[in-house]
Amino acid sequence: MGSHAIPPPTVRRKIGGLYTALVVGVLGSAVALVAPLTSHAAESTLGSAAAQSGRYFGTAIASGRLGDSAYTTIAGREFNSVTAENEMKIDATEPQRGQFNFTAGDRVYNWAVQNGKQVRGHTLAWHSQQPGWMQSLSGSTLRQAMTNHINGVMAHYKGKIGQWDVVNEAFQDGTSGARRDSNLQRTGNDWIEVAFRTARAADPAAKLCYNDYNVENWTWAKTQAVYTMVRDFKQRGVPIDCVGFQSHFNSDSPYNSNFRTTLQSFAALGVDVAITELDIQGASGTTYANVTNDCLAVPRCLGITVWGVRDTDSWRPEHSPLLFNGDGSKKAAYSSVLNALNAGSPTPTPTPGSGQIKGVASGRCLDVPGASTTDGTQVNLWDCNNRTNQQWSYTAGGELRVYGDKCLDAAGTGNGTKVQIYSCWGGDNQKWRLNSDGSIVGVQSGLCLDATGNGTANGTQIQLYSCSNGSNQRWTRT
Repeated sequence: MGSHAIPPPTVRRKIGGLYTALVVGVLGSAVALVAPLTSHAAESTLGSAAAQSGRYFGTAIASGRLGDSAYTTIAGREFNSVTAENEMKIDATEPQRGQFNFTAGDRVYNWAVQNGKQVRGHTLAWHSQQPGWMQSLSGSTLRQAMTNHINGVMAHYKGKIGQWDVVNEAFQDGTSGARRDSNLQRTGNDWIEVAFRTARAADPAAKLCYNDYNVENWTWAKTQAVYTMVRDFKQRGVPIDCVGFQSHFNSDSPYNSNFRTTLQSFAALGVDVAITELDIQGASGTTYANVTNDCLAVPRCLGITVWGVRDTDSWRPEHSPLLFNGDGSKKAAYSSVLNALNAGSPTPTPTPGSGQIKGVASGRCLDVPGASTTDGTQVNLWDCNNRTNQQWSYTAGGELRVYGDKCLDAAGTGNGTKVQIYSCWGGDNQKWRLNSDGSIVGVQSGLCLDATGNGTANGTQIQLYSCSNGSNQRWTRT
């Protein structure tokens, strides 16, 4: 282990994040797609305060503590997102090969849903907390067992869990930037890619995340190694949608102000980011506020999850690292976080009505060829003419509608996927994030609306492609 690292315990935690503020760029003479921000009243709980900016504030929940009324009272009141602490990990969900058990995982899931909370899945492929049968496997047999496990768990929760930590802690600590020498790594260096591709096929609507610890400091070799992997995945069309930063800050792995740079740098690759397992040794109010503000400063930061409710529920109770004391009382750090969340910008609301969407590079408009209304018609660039086949309305649900009942639709999730019109049905492949940099990002794929081949001519087709901040991926609303 590196000198800055604390070895991960046998029992680990995690989650990720989910929501991004919907903001549309104002470039040149274009008009903002969203209404001006308005002031908002201070909220009294962490979850409701985070929701004002389109984010979540969550916690890890242990099924064995759901009978503790003090525990569930705090969790039910304060948080709007839940991660199962151990109940969806490999040893819990597949204790015997091919025999799945979702009793404990379902208990956490059902409690969360019954209490109005979103759920993150944690975790599908990990070197730790493997059942004995998996530990005894190697090579192609282990690789097949990994893919079978991903398929089995995701099939059970398909359509129920919006985002999964697909792979967890695959890089080693220290200065090498190398992969961790695990039984999964020894099946071949492509095991992470295989896990993500398997997960995408198992539940195409789920957001797929990589999650790790000691990757918060931008200067560390481990951080750079994960960054390089994510950049490679995005360039090659490997389906990765987000990166989770566990954020276990302590005297050996302290918070550094460059954490914001880390979040911004990963987000610039075209993935969402999330603070997934936050706890801070000594629960410094200043540090908690800094971390919260770092997330709020990055539009693609989906939210924050603390790893436990009270100090007595923490995996590191000796560090007193959480926002609530063992007796359930709030610490000063709680107020620091709540104040920071309440000071964050609220989510702007989409402006009603229709308008043209113009490419920055081409000056031409997003157009349905021949004014077709046929499902599957690929959209293209064409001279702006203000006709109905160029009038797009952005809905509160994140759809871009044309003709009133046809939606801008992604036919898949990989690079080069055609973008077409299709009858609106509410799927995530018909939902889009309109970002302040002018990019339009598919909710399901995490890829950008892209003019094929950097084209600017009439008839240039529109596709999905890894976000690169190129002018062929930036758009304005006129």
